[in-house]
Amino acid sequence: QRHFPLQWSRGGCCQMPNISSVSEFLLLTFADTRELQLLHFALFLGIYLAALLGNGLILSAVACHHRLHTPMYFFLLNLALLDLGCISTTLPKAMANALWDTRAISYQGCVAQVFFFVFLVGAEYSCLTVMAYDRYVAICKPLHYGSLLGSRACAQMAAAAWGSGFLNAVLHTANTFSLPLCQGNAVDQFFCEVPQILRLSCSDAYLREVGTIMFSGFLVFGCFVFIVLSYIQIFRAVLRMPSEQGRHKAFSTCLPHLAVVSLFVSTGIFSYLKPPSISSPSLDLVVAFLYSVVPPALNPLIYSMRNQDLKDAVRKLFPYKLLKHPLCVQKMDP
Repeated sequence: QRHFPLQWSRGGCCQMPNISSVSEFLLLTFADTRELQLLHFALFLGIYLAALLGNGLILSAVACHHRLHTPMYFFLLNLALLDLGCISTTLPKAMANALWDTRAISYQGCVAQVFFFVFLVGAEYSCLTVMAYDRYVAICKPLHYGSLLGSRACAQMAAAAWGSGFLNAVLHTANTFSLPLCQGNAVDQFFCEVPQILRLSCSDAYLREVGTIMFSGFLVFGCFVFIVLSYIQIFRAVLRMPSEQGRHKAFSTCLPHLAVVSLFVSTGIFSYLKPPSISSPSLDLVVAFLYSVVPPALNPLIYSMRNQDLKDAVRKLFPYKLLKHPLCVQKMDP
């Protein structure tokens, strides 16, 4: 159901309303029947809680253990923060819509969702690029690691990653919501996504935002080339290592990052650059879910799977608190 009355010009021609008449958007639902909606709510709730727990444990482990106060884990902490923000921007609204059997999101809520999603995704991609540089310096130039990645340099690179995401979000949000809408208010996505909102705009008005997306695409491609070249050098250096233990340690810190980058970039590029001929609401829904929900939920598992230091730090978060519990203290008394 669309919420627009048709407007008539003086000549009697029918016109669609412009952006000033939009008070809300209608998001795409995952299911039509009530039982499936509740099932999707339970599934999303489980994924969301898993993402909160996993990223929260990484934040706590890095913050509480001095052994992890290194550049690599500092950037991992930033990545966990961005993942928490990213999944909290899209999934809670989808869960609320599934629970209350509604599709509506306010105009202001849609603007906020676009801004924060573009901001956090852009900052996350910049952070992943910085993490590739960190691994390159650590493995290919270990003697210069302390000078190239000191505390000030790490803070500046993290600030640049967050700042680039913020500027990118301001640019895309301002361009997207300055366009007149001529195709109704139904967004074929479970959250407010820029390409889906552009489909609602007038055919001759969206070229400015398309140009902005192409510019951002060139920057994304440049970062991707940088990441690929960094890992080519890293793998060359690792394969020349005489020690098998050294190679295993290097791969244990590099392969998780490479897996995260591959999942994030492949799904994001496919979502924004796929040809219209293969586009469909169901395919768009699956791809958007893969790049907006799956990485924040899986990143903690991917990074902790082969990282013994991180697993040990997470494990140490619990015994200390359990030993301080009054029941445990009483049991330990002779």
